[in-house]
Amino acid sequence: MSVIIVNYNVRFFLEQCLHSLRAAARGLAVEAIVVDNNSTDGSPEYLKARFPELIYQFNTTNVGFAKACNQGLALSKGEYILFLNPDTLLAEDSLHVCLDFFRKHPKAGGLGVRMIDGTGTFLRESKRSFPGPMTALYKLFGLSLLFPRSRTFGRYHLGHLSEQANWEVDVLAGAFMLIPRSVLDEVGSFDETFFMYGEDVDLSYRIQAAGYQNWYVADTTIIHFKGESTKRGSLNYVRLFYSAMNIFVRKHYGGAQARVFRASIHAAIGVRAALAAGAKFIRWVGLPVIDGVLILLSFWLVKELWTEYVRTDIVLPEQLIRFSLPAYALVYIVTAYYAGLYDKIYRRSNFLRASAFASLALLAGYALLPENLRFSRGILLFGALLSFLAVGAVRRILLRAGILQRPAESADRPYVLVVADGAGYAEVAALLGRHKRQQNLIGRVGLGAAEKGSVAGLADVDSAVRALGAEELIFSAGALSYKEIIAQTGRLRSTVRLRYHAAGSASVVGSDSKDSSGEALSLHEPLQLALPGPRRDKRLLDVALSGAFLVTLPVHLLLVKQPGRFLKHCGQVLAGRRTWVGYCRPEPDLPPLRRGVLRPNGAGQRLLAGLPAESLHQIDRWYARDWDAGLDLRIILKNYRWLGL
Repeated sequence: MSVIIVNYNVRFFLEQCLHSLRAAARGLAVEAIVVDNNSTDGSPEYLKARFPELIYQFNTTNVGFAKACNQGLALSKGEYILFLNPDTLLAEDSLHVCLDFFRKHPKAGGLGVRMIDGTGTFLRESKRSFPGPMTALYKLFGLSLLFPRSRTFGRYHLGHLSEQANWEVDVLAGAFMLIPRSVLDEVGSFDETFFMYGEDVDLSYRIQAAGYQNWYVADTTIIHFKGESTKRGSLNYVRLFYSAMNIFVRKHYGGAQARVFRASIHAAIGVRAALAAGAKFIRWVGLPVIDGVLILLSFWLVKELWTEYVRTDIVLPEQLIRFSLPAYALVYIVTAYYAGLYDKIYRRSNFLRASAFASLALLAGYALLPENLRFSRGILLFGALLSFLAVGAVRRILLRAGILQRPAESADRPYVLVVADGAGYAEVAALLGRHKRQQNLIGRVGLGAAEKGSVAGLADVDSAVRALGAEELIFSAGALSYKEIIAQTGRLRSTVRLRYHAAGSASVVGSDSKDSSGEALSLHEPLQLALPGPRRDKRLLDVALSGAFLVTLPVHLLLVKQPGRFLKHCGQVLAGRRTWVGYCRPEPDLPPLRRGVLRPNGAGQRLLAGLPAESLHQIDRWYARDWDAGLDLRIILKNYRWLGL
C-alpha cells in the first residue's frame, strides 16, 4: 500500500498524522509519500529530521492538491493507494479494516471511512451524493441544514443513511480516499484542472461511471481536524469550492440540466460570498461597534443621572456632548485594539489594560482642554466605570456562549488533565513547561483503574473532568491506542477541549472548530513575534517612532548619515513597507517581518559580510524569540546615526 499525503504549512498536524500512520501500518507493507506544496513553516527540515524513512517531493510552488497527489502517485509502488489529508489521525485498525473490505467486495472501486472532527462531531462529508441542481439549491437555501435527515433535502450528505453502518455512496471524501491502483490505471487519477476541492467528487464520478462501487465504511473511525489549510468560512474557501463545482458541472453534465446547475452554482457563489464577506466584516468590526455603543450609552446614562440628581445647576452644551462621548468611544476602541482586546482569543489582562489606558487617555486629554470646553470630571469617572462594567459583562456573556474563547494559558486554576502512562505524562508536562503552562496541570489519568500516581482511570475520565473542573484533556498515544483515543473523542464530545500527542513526538495539536485553524504547541522555543500582541506592538512602535522622527526632523537631519534616505525610510515605515528593525536574512520558519532599516546586530549590509548563514539565522531566531519594544529601542538608539543607510 502507498499512502500519499499533501502538506502545506501544517507540520505539527502532519507529525501527529505520521505517528498514527506508523501505528496503523504495523503488519502491512506500507510506503508513505509526502508531497510538500512549498510550505513556508519549515516543514521540509522538520519532517526529514523526524521521519527520514519517508519518500519526499518538495515543490517550489503550490501546485494545488490534485497535481500534488498525482506527483505522489507517480512515485508510488503499492497495489492500493491511500490519499490522506495531513490533519488526520488513524486508528490502528483503519488500514486493516479497509483492505479486508476490498477482499470481500470485489466490485468496490474506492472507499472512505467514518470521520469525526477534533471535538468528536461526526463529519457529514464522510458520505455524500453527487451534486445536482436541486441538491445545490437545497444546500444554498439552508434546507439541508434544517432537515439534515431528510431523504430529499438532506440528500447531499445522505443524512437519511445511518453513520454507523456501511453504505454504497456516490462520493469519497478526499481526506481519506483508498483506491486500488488497477482502478486508477483504468479511470485515471485526479483531474489537475481542480486546484483544491471538487477533485474527489470528479474522481468518484469516474469510478462509478466505469462500473465500480464507492463505499462508506463505518467499521473504523478516524479524526479529521479540518480547517488547517483553508479556513472554511473565508472568501477564499467560497471561491475555491464553488469554482470547483462549476468545473465539475461543465465536465459531466449537459443540456438544460447543466444550465440550471450552472445558474444555481453562480447564485450560490454570490450568496455565499456575500455571507462570508458579511461574517468577516462582523468579526472585524462587530466587537468594536458593540463596545462603542455600550460606551456611548453608559456616558449618556451617567450624564442624564448626573444633571438630573447630582448637579442640577449645570447645563451641558449638546454640541460638546455630541463631540465628547464619541471621542471617548474612539479613544477606547483604538486603545483596545492595540491592547489586544479584539484578538480571536479573549484575555482578561487585555481588557483591563485597554480600560485603564483609555480612561487615563481621556482624563489626560480632559486636563489639557481649555476651561470653557470642560464639562464634568464626575461624568468622566462614573461614565468610564459604567463603561468598564458594561463591556466586561458583555465579554462574560460572549465567553459563556462560546463566541469568544479563553486562552489555555489564562486559567485561574490548574485545569489540564493528561491521559497517558507515566512516560507520556512526563513528555507532555515538559512540552507544556516550555510554553509556561506546566502550572495548569491537574494530573494524570491512568490507563488502568488504580494506577499509582494517577487521579483516575480511563474508564472514569469524564467523571474526573467534571469533578476536577478540567477544561482541557490531552491524550498521549503510545501505551494508549489511537483507537481508544478516537472512541473517547466521540464519547467526550463537547464536554472538554481535546488535544493529541504521540509518544516521542515534539508537538501537541487540536482543533475546536472546523472553520478555523487549530492549536499546535511544540518543543520549539516559543517566538514572541509569532504572537499577535507583540506583532501589533512592533507595528505601533514603528509608527510612533516614525511620527516622532518627522516632528523633530530638523534635529535628525543634522545628526544622521544620509538624511535624505532617513526621510525616505520614515515614509516607508509609516506606509507599512519597512520596519525599523528586521531580520538579517528572513527564513521560512521565522514569523514574517517587513524588510528592516536595521538588523538585530546593527546597521548596513557590511555587518552581514563574512558571517555564516547559521549564525545569522540564530541571531534572527533570538530576536524573534526575545522581542519586546525595549529591544527595538536599544537597537535603534545604539545605531541611531545609521538610520539613513
